[in-house]
Amino acid sequence: MTSFSAFLPRIRLGTDGPMVGIQGLGCMGMSEFYGATDKTESRATLERALELGVTLFDTADMYGVGANEEFLSPFVRANRESVVIATKFGYARSLEHPDDWSLDNRPEFIRASAERSLRRLGVDTIDLYYMHRRDHAAPLEDSVGAMARLVEEGKVRWLGLCAVTADELRTAHAVHPIAALQSEWSIFTREIEQEVIPAAVELGVTLVPYSPLGRGLLTAPSFAEALQAGDARQQFPRFSVENLHANALLVAKIETLASGLGATSAQLALAWLLTRAVELGVRAVPIPGTRKRSRLEENLAAVSLKPGQETMRALEPIASAVQGLAV
Repeated sequence: MTSFSAFLPRIRLGTDGPMVGIQGLGCMGMSEFYGATDKTESRATLERALELGVTLFDTADMYGVGANEEFLSPFVRANRESVVIATKFGYARSLEHPDDWSLDNRPEFIRASAERSLRRLGVDTIDLYYMHRRDHAAPLEDSVGAMARLVEEGKVRWLGLCAVTADELRTAHAVHPIAALQSEWSIFTREIEQEVIPAAVELGVTLVPYSPLGRGLLTAPSFAEALQAGDARQQFPRFSVENLHANALLVAKIETLASGLGATSAQLALAWLLTRAVELGVRAVPIPGTRKRSRLEENLAAVSLKPGQETMRALEPIASAVQGLAV
């Protein structure tokens, strides 16, 4: 397995945003959705990530219904000058209504959400503030305008969007510069390459790919069979009994290619993404999520892996063969 041996290179978010490590850390699973959590190991993983050059740490107000922001707070405050903390608003989910997955992008909701996130994180300013999902009931210009006012007031430094179209990205960027766009992108999920990535290149927006390992499916062919009870991925179509076998065969092909390079399937998946980003001319900072130091170190080692043209060609048809939607 390729091992991590060098300090993480850095890349800029947007045209005037912060320089961050070229791989970030998704923190959602440290609090919810992916089975039982281990706070002690998760804390150690955060510390190890920073030690190895990770500076972008990703959370959201709805992860654990605020619990993930609270969990990250001591780490962020202790390392405030080194950490770029990203959080999100948009879901109406609350402790009183944990099953409310409706969206709210109204300016008053955005302001209230930001205030709550600031309190939970224990900071004066959110570094990168994302609209988690677009609520079409609220005009996009009004929502981004409300986000821009938070920047003017010093409560937020840079703005981001999640899972929007190319036209929505352009509309938002015309209201206030967008530093980062978080969208799903991996060997298995490549729809954004058609229109969204060209728009990001045009505007100077940095891509922050989430689920670059296919929600863990790209880590090993047998991964999904070992999901713990209560893991949300058991409900995802791509992990269903009728689709899992076909998708596991695809992962096995990736694993074979990776083995020839002395790497794991996860490392090749991340190296593919960084290589593909260079091909498309877009800056990208993938944020694979993990709660374990061993997985973190494995993922970071992908930065030094350079798949050649033959390997990239062999991976090209994979996405069109995947069975089932991602969620």
